[in-house]
Amino acid sequence: MKEGWSARDIPRLDGKSAVVTGANSGIGYVTVLELARAGADVVLGCRDEARGTEALERVRREIPTARLTLERLDLSALSSVREFAERLRASSPRLDILVNNAGVMAIPARTLTSDGFEMQFGVNHLGHFALTGLLLDHLLAAEKPRVVTVSSGVAAWGKLDLDNLQSERRYRPMGAYAQTKLANLLFMRELDRRVRPRDLVSVAAHPGATVTNLQRHAFGRITKIIGQSAEWGALPSLYAATAPGVAGGSYFGPRDRFGLGGPPTLVSLPGQARSVDLALRLWEASERLTGVRFAFKAAPAAVANA
Repeated sequence: MKEGWSARDIPRLDGKSAVVTGANSGIGYVTVLELARAGADVVLGCRDEARGTEALERVRREIPTARLTLERLDLSALSSVREFAERLRASSPRLDILVNNAGVMAIPARTLTSDGFEMQFGVNHLGHFALTGLLLDHLLAAEKPRVVTVSSGVAAWGKLDLDNLQSERRYRPMGAYAQTKLANLLFMRELDRRVRPRDLVSVAAHPGATVTNLQRHAFGRITKIIGQSAEWGALPSLYAATAPGVAGGSYFGPRDRFGLGGPPTLVSLPGQARSVDLALRLWEASERLTGVRFAFKAAPAAVANA
């Protein structure tokens, strides 16, 4: 890895296609901006179409030649995830880069998605699990595609309770969030294990302490003091998505200040994220809850209909 890697080191991505979820603000917006600057065709997946339109226009003001598409994507509704995937499959032959970036954090009271999932688990993990599965055929149609799942440093605090994934017995806002960020890493690792023979690279990244809208319920004041900008916070995701030679199963985060800031570097996975058994059991639970199954053995280049 190059010392002090920055967005200026992103290789040209002309002819490549990318999807970024949660693209209208924070590190998602910066990810879109830099992928577009490098020449990629970028789809902005946004829940709020008005904010998505504003973000798209901001990128175009900075990069008039940017090739961008805005699509509504509400990860808290599996129907929206399916509709998004259907539109993408109809409009493009392949997908080179999927950045599973969107998220919610520390919602004060237990809230449910339209499908009845605890909101943080539904958006941060299940929504992205379903989206990746529904786009698997398009990813495998590309040459060396990548799936980047954005986690968090708090994944190290997470405890995955397979008997209480929906926080029904006890809801702790940050505990539920940490569980979803650990789930992101377990998903990344199990996806990597399953796609190894197929040249799809599954990796993860975390932004460290980065000032974004994510901290509206927790850590807002301290993050404003110690945090870095979204331009810095997006670098691990951008490195994971674009740098040559990235190995499947890798995890990237900021290099400096105990992982809170600085240029991207390879970081260690939390202990529980390395559990093959836990990853498999979470995968099976996620298939059951979402109805999306990754049909690797029966159809290596396709995913079963949800």
